[in-house]
Amino acid sequence: MKAELAQTWAGFWEQRSEREKTLLTWGGGILAVVIAWSVLWAPAQEGRAHLRESLPALQRQLAQMTAQSNEARQLSAAAQGVAPTGAALKDALSASLNDHGLAAVQVQVIGNVVQIQLKNASFPAWTNWLDDVRKQFKVQVSEAHATALKEDGQVDLTASLQPSTAK
Repeated sequence: MKAELAQTWAGFWEQRSEREKTLLTWGGGILAVVIAWSVLWAPAQEGRAHLRESLPALQRQLAQMTAQSNEARQLSAAAQGVAPTGAALKDALSASLNDHGLAAVQVQVIGNVVQIQLKNASFPAWTNWLDDVRKQFKVQVSEAHATALKEDGQVDLTASLQPSTAK
């Protein structure tokens, strides 16, 4: 196959005059340069120009995101020291129970303690909720009573939560 192709090319090339060979050689060279320019060099040059134009905007976005990140860290640190108490804690815990799909029978404030009663509640869901409110509202369980029901994982429980004393 290669030999046939080489033989065909040699036959074609032998039939050309010197002037045609020169024109074909120069035309092929120019065509190779044009193809190399359009395939390799021009797209790279356009990409560099586009990057050069968009870089300042990206740097501004990075600076803005960095400033927002720093502000979020400062606000997070400031919020760490503020835990709700009393009626605010009761309202926050009630809303959180509803968000987690737990229906409280009773939520009441007794001194600085919020007492919660749940009937036929999922114990895993309650423990997940308790872990969330412990982190979010900085509360600790001061007392809890759970009674297992016949259905697996379901309990009746009463828990007393108070603001955490640990920092």
